[in-house]
Amino acid sequence: MPLVLVSSDAFERHLTPPGHPERPERAHVFDAVATAWRAGGGEVRAPRPATIDELAAVHDRDHIGRIAGTAGRAAMLDPDTFTSPESYDLACLAAGAALVGVDHAMAGDGPALVLVRPPGHHAERDRAMGFCLFNTVAVAAAYARARGARRVAVVDIDVHHGNGTQQIFEDDQSVLYVSTHQFPCYPGTGAVTEVGFGTGRGRTVNVPIEPGAGDDDYADVLARVVVPILTAFAADLTILSVGYDAHVADPLAQMQVTTAGYRAMLATLRAAADATSGGRLVVVTEGGYDLPALGACLDATVEVLAAPAAAVATDPPPTPRVSGPGIRGREAADAALAVHRPFWPLPA
Repeated sequence: MPLVLVSSDAFERHLTPPGHPERPERAHVFDAVATAWRAGGGEVRAPRPATIDELAAVHDRDHIGRIAGTAGRAAMLDPDTFTSPESYDLACLAAGAALVGVDHAMAGDGPALVLVRPPGHHAERDRAMGFCLFNTVAVAAAYARARGARRVAVVDIDVHHGNGTQQIFEDDQSVLYVSTHQFPCYPGTGAVTEVGFGTGRGRTVNVPIEPGAGDDDYADVLARVVVPILTAFAADLTILSVGYDAHVADPLAQMQVTTAGYRAMLATLRAAADATSGGRLVVVTEGGYDLPALGACLDATVEVLAAPAAAVATDPPPTPRVSGPGIRGREAADAALAVHRPFWPLPA
């Protein structure tokens, strides 16, 4: 089942002020990855814009209207979040790109890697924030549900907590949201005790990790918490909200993950999706602001997603670099296990 990339050079036209970390050069890295994949015989599909109704499945129409009202001009939505004349159209295109990926994955045709900006996971139902205008992965999860997926798992490994994705689905038992993130850090949400509301209790799984964590810490958290919960949930589709800003070179946080560590994380999550979701996997880009690290991690992601499923299942990920005693990961996993044992069959 071949990997498909969803990409467009249009994403470089989302402009931010000089010195802003979410800059158009990030799109140039995406373009280089897509060009190399196409040159090697891989398929790159063009995105299509999400419709207003598709956006409205997770966003208030007033919010959509406010973002649409910035079309043709530059605007500052908060101290971090800006639009340029084409940003509304490009945010719609980013959300629609994820839907192209969902169509591919739901058809059983293999995984999809969606290369988009602006990112999305901070955008709440009625609010743009944290560089994000529309919540791309939330739109994709709702679209998958409308297409017949009974359960959708969203795993967020951006270094920042995806407050928007959590808010949108925190009372929905059909969508599992799992986040590993630096804590404390922007936006200040994602405490381990935030587990969802009503029938959605237990479907929000936060694993906040102290600054300074490295490859071994993340490997421990995935093995002890994330994979067992994904296995128990047994989603029909898995969506990965992947920020590469936990990388040791990234300027916006203080984690110590290496490119090899990202390769190992993606291999672990790819194997989990193969085992629990029948290989129906969509990977959507979020953060990642050091350009060389972003390119290297995307190359590693492509390698993992393009590998035959049997190879991913039988060949263990490379041993991550040990960043220290692993205390940060062990403590984060212990805390999450203690909170979530009432909801999931987890080890003692």
